[in-house]
Amino acid sequence: MTSNNQILVVEDEPVIRTALRRLLERHDYKVAEAESVKDSLDRYDMEDFDVIISDLRLPGAPGTDLIKATSTPVLIMTSYSSLRSAVDSMKLGAVDYIAKPFEHSEIIDSVARIIRDSKNSRESSYRGETLPAEESAVIDSDQPVVPGMIGNCALMQELFRRIRKVAMTNSTVLVNGESGTGKELVAQAIHKLGSRQHAEMISVNCAAIPENLIESELFGHEKGAFTGATSTRTGLVEAADGGTLFLDEIGELPLEAQARLLRVLQENEIRKVGSVQSRKVDVRLVAATHRDLKQLVNEGDFREDLYYRINVMTLVIPPLRERDEDIMKLAETILQRTCTRLKTPRLEFSEQATNSIKQYAWPGNVRELENAIERAVVLAESTQITTDLLAIETELFTSEPDQQDAISATRESDIEPSEDLSLEDYFQRFVLEHQDSMTETELAKKLGISRKCLWERRQRFGLPRSKKQVIQA
Repeated sequence: MTSNNQILVVEDEPVIRTALRRLLERHDYKVAEAESVKDSLDRYDMEDFDVIISDLRLPGAPGTDLIKATSTPVLIMTSYSSLRSAVDSMKLGAVDYIAKPFEHSEIIDSVARIIRDSKNSRESSYRGETLPAEESAVIDSDQPVVPGMIGNCALMQELFRRIRKVAMTNSTVLVNGESGTGKELVAQAIHKLGSRQHAEMISVNCAAIPENLIESELFGHEKGAFTGATSTRTGLVEAADGGTLFLDEIGELPLEAQARLLRVLQENEIRKVGSVQSRKVDVRLVAATHRDLKQLVNEGDFREDLYYRINVMTLVIPPLRERDEDIMKLAETILQRTCTRLKTPRLEFSEQATNSIKQYAWPGNVRELENAIERAVVLAESTQITTDLLAIETELFTSEPDQQDAISATRESDIEPSEDLSLEDYFQRFVLEHQDSMTETELAKKLGISRKCLWERRQRFGLPRSKKQVIQA
C-alpha cells in the first residue's frame, strides 16, 4: 500500500464519513469527502481517485449514479443490503458491495483488493481475470452473486442459487461438505444476504470446545453453577440473539448439549447452566458437518429429533476434486492474495506446477490449497512457483478417496514397532491405540496439545472418533 492511493468517501452521515476517513488515513490512504453524488461531481474529478466508496442511499441521487459518471471502481455501502440491492448495484457496474455495519478489516481488505485488481485489469486482455479474491463475490451478469465465494463450475453455480434462495428465509440450514471446502464461507454468505445481516453472526466450532465446558459455552451459566463459575456468563447462543448462530461440526456435540439445542429450536428459549429461569431468544441456526448425520442417528450418537429439526434445508459443498473448472482460478486468486498479504513480488505458477495442481486430488480441499500456496510463496526464491515448493505428491493422490485411504492404511500397517516413527505416525498410532479407553480431553492432554488441535489433526489424517469413545463421553 502506498500513500499515492486516493479514496473518495461519499456518505451523508457525518459520523460515518469521518470515521471512514480516519480509518483509511491510518492505513496511509489519501481521503476526500463528499455528502452526495452532486457534491462529489461538483467538487472533484472522479478520475483522480483509485476507489470511490459510496453509500447506496444518498440525498438527491443513489450512489450507483457515480458508476455512470466515472471509470473509477465504485464500492457500494448499504444498510439495505438485500440480495436485490446487491445484485442491482453490481449489474450497474459496482465493483463490490459491503454491508453496514462492517468490520474495519473488511473494508480495508476490500479497498486493497479493488486497487490491486484494478491495476491487474490494465495488464489483462481477457475477461474474468480480475474477479475478486475468494473473499469477494462472483460477478457475472448471468451468474448468481454470492459474497465471499468464487466458483464457475456447474456444481458451485447450483450451490450459489440455493444459497440465494435459503438466505431470504429464516429456515435452519444444514451445510454438508468435506473438511476445508468452505462451510463457514457458506454460512457467512447466508447471513450477509439475509434479513439478519445487521446483527451478529456467532461462529462456534463444536469440536474445539472441551466436553465439560461445551454446555456452559453455548448456553451460559450462573455464578456458582459449578466449580470455577465465579460469575454469571452469557452463552454464545444468547450472544447471537437476533442474528445467526453457526455451529460447525455439529456432529461432535455431546448428547446432553444436543437436547439443550433442540429446546432452543423448538421453544426459542435457553436456560443457563445452574438457572431455573428460561429466556427467549431469536436465533437463526446454520449448522455444518463433514459427517453423515443420518448414520450417526442410526448409531445412537445423534438425536433423531434434532436431526430432523436441523435438516430443513441442506446445502452440499462439492469437494475441490470435483471442481476442475475452478481449481486454477482459485489457485491464481489465492496466489495473488497471498503475495499481497505477505508483501512479496507477484509470483506465477510454472507449467509443471499448474499440471500438478490440476492432477492432485486435494483431500484437504481449498484449505489445503491455501496452505500449499502460502508455503510456496514463503519459500520461493524466484518469480515462479514450482511443484517442489507446493510439496504435493500427485502420484499418490490421483485416485479415489477410498483408494487413498487404502494407501494410508497400508503405509501404517507397514510400520514396525521398532522403527523410528515420525511425529505424524506417532500421533496416528497413539490415537488409534488409546481412543477406546480415553476421552478426547485425556488424549489431548497425553499428547501435550489442545483439544482443538487434536480435532484438527484427526481431520487431517482421517481419524474419526470411535463409537465406544463417543458413548463414554
